[in-house]
Amino acid sequence: MKPLNVLVSAYACQPNMGSEPGVGWHTVQALANHHHRIWVLTRESNRDAIETFYREHDNATGITFAYCDPPGVTKLLRPAQVPHYYFWQLAAYGAAKKLHQQHSFDIVHHVTYVRYSTPSFLSLLPVPFIWGPVGGGEQAPAAFWADFNLRARVYERLRRSVHLLGELDPFTRMTAQRSQLVRATTQETAARLQKLGAKTVEICGESGLSTTEIDRLSDVSLPGDTSFRVMSMARLLHWKGLHLGIRAFAKANLPKDAEYWIAGEGPERQALEQLADRLNVSEQIKFLGRLPRAETLAKLSQCHLLMHPSLHDSGGWVCLEAMATGRPVICLDTGGPATQVTEQTGIKVPAHYPQQVVEEWAEALCRLSSNIELRHRLGEAGRQRVRDYFSWETKSRQLAQLYLDLAEKSSTITDESLSCVS
Repeated sequence: MKPLNVLVSAYACQPNMGSEPGVGWHTVQALANHHHRIWVLTRESNRDAIETFYREHDNATGITFAYCDPPGVTKLLRPAQVPHYYFWQLAAYGAAKKLHQQHSFDIVHHVTYVRYSTPSFLSLLPVPFIWGPVGGGEQAPAAFWADFNLRARVYERLRRSVHLLGELDPFTRMTAQRSQLVRATTQETAARLQKLGAKTVEICGESGLSTTEIDRLSDVSLPGDTSFRVMSMARLLHWKGLHLGIRAFAKANLPKDAEYWIAGEGPERQALEQLADRLNVSEQIKFLGRLPRAETLAKLSQCHLLMHPSLHDSGGWVCLEAMATGRPVICLDTGGPATQVTEQTGIKVPAHYPQQVVEEWAEALCRLSSNIELRHRLGEAGRQRVRDYFSWETKSRQLAQLYLDLAEKSSTITDESLSCVS
């Protein structure tokens, strides 16, 4: 089978990083093992980290990196912010045109940023274009705003306004409509993309783990016959929903020695500590602060399950990590976690209103605290689900086949068009 020439657009792409840079890096690294020739277009500021990695690992992967910056003075804008990202997309189109003239790409694929409301001008190239995974269409349900302070409400309104402005950009609509396939991280984002005119949308999460990482996480031990412990790992932000987790823990009829450990730091810490004090659970709730990864995993090894109360998450990496360690997950049936967690691997509840969520989570905590067999069954199913669907190797294998399918489809359409002309 003839290898394809594939151009990947990855604004964020760095080794040994999580979040967006990790999505870009792991995607292209895993793709290198699947027959195709890969070119990656990324930011100039990623060059040092990428080249240092290859010098240290002496690993010729067959990936060719190309670098560009926004044009003119716009390169002085703050990286990772919307204006810098937008102008970088313009520069990337110019660079991609030149690369296409040299290499005749069969597929162009936008990978990062994972953001649906900013266009990719690479969709203008005369090549089948894949957009995504892209996310951002998730919102905190209106009923939950009652718990937010003024700053949190302003944040939510600004966030939504930025996305709506992005949707009004004709180039965003153009990107959606010119994409042969759009990969949305969640159902919520898929609905926004369909309104923009995307013809073919599939749900595909941004998050993944390498096989090596999955093996390492599977070695994290389960707690023995100890006090029941619940853990959350998140920045302490309003939309992470940790106030709901604390309320659920306080409401649940749990043993008196049960504990809720929260790993992370952020502006909501004081408010969360005050909430725990008002609910008379401050002795049972431990705020661990921001921990190194090794220490976080050590703490997780002492806990029985993960509670992930986020109100809008495109990804949900911690859910995958907890599942890989054999922990059940309690979460909302919304956003990225809703695509990761199933009835066989955890408990997810609909986000109708705060009190309903608190009551259903409290009931879930009681069930899992008293039923060891259920915890183990959900945990083992979670481990298997991560291996089957969320390893970078599995995701890249599916993506490599997708490239072939789209290239073949495009070739068939071109042949039919030429036949009609002749």
